[in-house]
Parts: sequence; C-alpha cells; structure tokens
Amino acid sequence: MRGLSRHARRFVSRRTPKGLYARSLIIIIAPMVLLQSVVAFVFMERHWQTVTQRLSAAVVQDIAAVIDMIDTFPDTADYAQVSRIARERLKLNVLVLPPEPLPAPAPKPFFNILDGILSEEITRQINRPFWIDTLGESRIVEIRIQLPNHMLRIFAPRNSAYASNSHIFLVWMVGTSLVLILIAILFLRNQIRPIQKLAQAAEGFGRGQPMPPDFRVRGASEVRRASLAFIQMRDRIERQIEQRTQMLNGVSHDLRTVLTRFRLQLALLEENEDRRELEQDVDEMGRMLEGYLAFAKGEGGEEVGELDLERVFARFESEAALKGRRIESDVIGDPRVSVRPDAFVRCLGNLVANALRHGSAVRLAARHDDRWLSVSVEDDGPGIEAAQREDVFKPFVRLDEARNIDAGGTGLGLAIARDVARSHGGDILLSESSLGGLKALVRIPA
Repeated sequence: MRGLSRHARRFVSRRTPKGLYARSLIIIIAPMVLLQSVVAFVFMERHWQTVTQRLSAAVVQDIAAVIDMIDTFPDTADYAQVSRIARERLKLNVLVLPPEPLPAPAPKPFFNILDGILSEEITRQINRPFWIDTLGESRIVEIRIQLPNHMLRIFAPRNSAYASNSHIFLVWMVGTSLVLILIAILFLRNQIRPIQKLAQAAEGFGRGQPMPPDFRVRGASEVRRASLAFIQMRDRIERQIEQRTQMLNGVSHDLRTVLTRFRLQLALLEENEDRRELEQDVDEMGRMLEGYLAFAKGEGGEEVGELDLERVFARFESEAALKGRRIESDVIGDPRVSVRPDAFVRCLGNLVANALRHGSAVRLAARHDDRWLSVSVEDDGPGIEAAQREDVFKPFVRLDEARNIDAGGTGLGLAIARDVARSHGGDILLSESSLGGLKALVRIPA
C-alpha cells in the first residue's frame, strides 16, 4: 500500500508543473472547475431533470386525456372536435389517422434528457405502443401512439415538455468563471513577476553576473522585503570582497618586498650549496605566496564574457605537445559559452595540468546544451581513492600516495578549480575514469 501511494505521488509530481506561476494558476483554477462541475451536476440532476420531468408528465397527461376522449366516443365519425379542443385548450396539434404501423425507431440522441423522460412518462401513463421524435433543432416534438382502431399523431411544442432555457444558467456560470479566471491570471502575473525577477537576480549573482537593469523592489510586501534583503546582502558581500581584495593587495606587496630583499641578499653571497638551497626555499615561498593569493582573491571581479571551448582545448593540446604529451578533445553542442573567461580557463587549466602531471594520456570532452555545460578531464594515472576524493579539494591538502595532488605545487590547484566552478553556480565531481585513472567533471548552468 505504501509503495502504491509512493508511486502515485511520484506520478503526480512528474505530471504537475514545476513553476510557481503554473502552480498558482492550478491552485486558482482547480477549485473553481471542481465547484462548477459539482454545481452543474446538481443543477442537471435536481433542477433541469426535475423541471423537464414535470413538464413532460403534464404533456403526457394531456395526451392521455385526448386518448380517453377517443376511447369514450369510439363511434364518432369525425374527430374534428377532439382536435379543436386539444389545439385550443391543451396547445396540442392532434391528428386521428387510420391505423398504420409505427415508423422504425429513431436513433437515440447522445445527450437529450427529453427523449428518456418523455418515453418513461408515456409508458407509465398510457402504456401503448408509441414512437417519438425529439431530434433536431425543431420547436415541435412529434409523438405517435398506436390505438386499437386509429393512429394518433400529436405535435407538441418542445418548450411545453422540456426546460429549454435552463442552459442559460450554465452559459452565465461558465462565462462568468472565464472572466474571473482571466482577471486572476492578469493579477497573478503581476504578483509572480517580481518573484521571478528576484530569482533571476539571485541566480545571476551566484554566477557573478551584474544586477539586471530592470530589477527593482516591487510587488507584495513579503516580496519587497525579500528583494530589499537580497540587495542588502549583495552589497555587504561586495563590500566584504572589496575589503578583502584591498587587504590582500597590501599583504601581497609587503610579502613580495620581503622576498625581494631575500633575493638581493642571496645574490651577494658566494655561490655554494647553502646559497642554492636558500634560493630554492625563497622560490618555493614565492610560489606558495602566489598560489595563496590567487586562491584567496579568486576571480570575482571579472565580468562575464563569451569563451570558445574549441580554442581553449586547442591551446591545451599545443602546450601538451611541447611537453611531448598528447591530449584528445571533443566538443558536443555550441562551443561558445558565457562564463568569466580567465577564471574558467584557469579552472580547466588546473585540472588539465593535474591530469598531465599524473597520467600519460588525457582526454577532454565538453557537452553544451540549453541547461548545462559539462566538461570532463580524464587521465590514465593512478587515480584517487573514493574516500579521499572530497578531501583533495581542501586548501593545502596533499596526498602521500602515488598520486600526489599538485606535486611540486602548493596543494591549491583543485581548491581553486572548485572555487571557480562554484562561483559559476556549478561544481566539480571526481570519479573513476574509463582510462583507468581519475575523471574530473565540471558542471555549471548554461
């Protein structure tokens, strides 16, 4: 039972729309449609059918009275008086004809309660062979009743046996509902649009894009509060990033000054083993400083632009060829993507450098569709154990196994790459490569 309920919820979840605007329309329209369906059913069942049944019963009673008159005076040669009384008093056009067989049964209408109710009343009150014709748009209903010595042909006004104007109620109900739905849609669009703009602005801010020019605080009070909170949050984050950048620029200048003095002092020393070791230490400190500053500063100030992945992959292939390595690449979809070009190239460059450092064969593949950009970097190196794949993204973490991430570096390559991917609203996932080594998959929204 639980499994059936779970499958039913999944089925409904897959079929229902995901957008707020569409779901809000369903919340408004569904109760209105349900209410109208119930009202229409009750109206048809209780009112329309009851009124039609009473009208049909009255007409059949009049026809039964005419038949009683004919049965009471069977020897009357001329039934003109019967026809006159029926026409003047009962509003029925009655013809008393010689006996003849009834016509073939007419086809039953698909939806006409008059046919069913009138047939029931004739059977109940008269109980003689009959034939009726209620089809078409004629205002007359024809009824033929077979008597022992005559064929009685009656033409009755349709509105005497049928509540013909009851459909006006349904027309008014449906028409009014459509007008109300139209007003609700227009009003709902104005209420949903600020939420959509806020979602677009928040998504763009997550990707490092500037504030949309048409974004402003508007809508309901709750939406206005959320918009103001977003703007204030964005301003605080931008001020924090600016202050951090200025602080890091100062730290970078001071530390580079110290390293420059170290290099000048080393240049004055005699050439020996101690000097070479000190120079290596100073160079290592310089690389660590540059790596740390690059990681801490990031690429947040760069504007979004267009980047051609085919050109980037071609540059990676050329650089690998100079080192005697070979890279295979493939791009599926549009090679042009909207990213922060320098940051994204640095992200891919760190992954490619890591793959070249630990593998002899590297394969690049990019897939770009309407929703996502996926770039995979695979190699045939020793790989990384599944339990350690998340740890290697932590700054300054270096593995001691055969596969040493950023060997000869600072342990910041993958951390910088993931930071860039997440600043674009995506992420980097590590898995086992089909080449036998490591596969790094970069996924960002297109």
